Amino acid sequence: MKAAVLKGTKQIELEEWKVESLSSKEVLVKVKSCGICGTDQHIYHGNPGSAAVHPPIILGHELAGEIEEVGSQVSTLKKGDRVSIDPNIYCGICPYCRRNQAHLCENLQAVGVTRNGGMGEYCVVPEANCYKIPKEMTYEEAALVEPLGCVLHGFKKIDFSPLSTVFIIGGGFIGQLFLQLVENQRVNSIIVSEPAESKWENLYRLGADRVVHPDNVDEIVADIVIECVGRQDTMEIAFNTVNKGGQVLLFGVSSPSTKISISPFDIFAKELIIKGSFINPYTHEEAINLIEKKVVDVQSLISHRFTIEEMPFIMENYPMFNVVKGVVKY
Repeated sequence: MKAAVLKGTKQIELEEWKVESLSSKEVLVKVKSCGICGTDQHIYHGNPGSAAVHPPIILGHELAGEIEEVGSQVSTLKKGDRVSIDPNIYCGICPYCRRNQAHLCENLQAVGVTRNGGMGEYCVVPEANCYKIPKEMTYEEAALVEPLGCVLHGFKKIDFSPLSTVFIIGGGFIGQLFLQLVENQRVNSIIVSEPAESKWENLYRLGADRVVHPDNVDEIVADIVIECVGRQDTMEIAFNTVNKGGQVLLFGVSSPSTKISISPFDIFAKELIIKGSFINPYTHEEAINLIEKKVVDVQSLISHRFTIEEMPFIMENYPMFNVVKGVVKY
């Protein structure tokens, strides 16, 4: 099969890759669509994903496709089934798994991170990580269930009120998913910070009451701040704009070396609630339902479609394309 293989930092090559054999509880998925995540770019530049990455490996943890073959003990799937993949594989025996925090698993494995993923024509995954999708759902929508599941995990950490002013920092794909979920809460007001004015029209369409450039946030005071970028300046904006008694969700994935400057006194005096959010523990089924019921639109957020043959060039030059959301098409 053809696959875009990560060989090392900033090095992806298109190769003919042998299709892996199945264990008894695994399935072979013919990949139909694979999302390109910001985490894939982090990994490409030498940073870890949800776990440490050891090349050579095929990236791609946002994927969907059709079951091509099933292992001898697979009982819930058959050839031809249409599935979306939850990439995260938990050990089930570490202290975190046993106290209902499986996403913090000490032995976390993940499709497209620690084992080969969706940037190839076929992908081997555990039966337990496959979710059947409705016949009306496109494969592109099904591939984007995973990022919506991650957003859902962070979203559930926030306490919303009809009186809440919500400030979303970053109006890219993740910010637009948060925007749709927050808009459904009927909060008082939603403000989005986004430097690319080309995205503003869509942000208003999805429910923003106000869109501002990051240079013009000094007067904003919000009860809930959701940071979706992961840069030093945007995370510091989050703490500078949150109101007394407010909540800050740090969702954007930063470089491990990134440091921010915040005042412990402000945390004390404002009595802030600060939360992080890591991957998508068992939110996949709910995310499928939200897309199926049209509560969240992911299809229209796709701005670019690439072929597997283009991936070495695309990953090297990703910022120049001004991508909102890119997918690999097959």
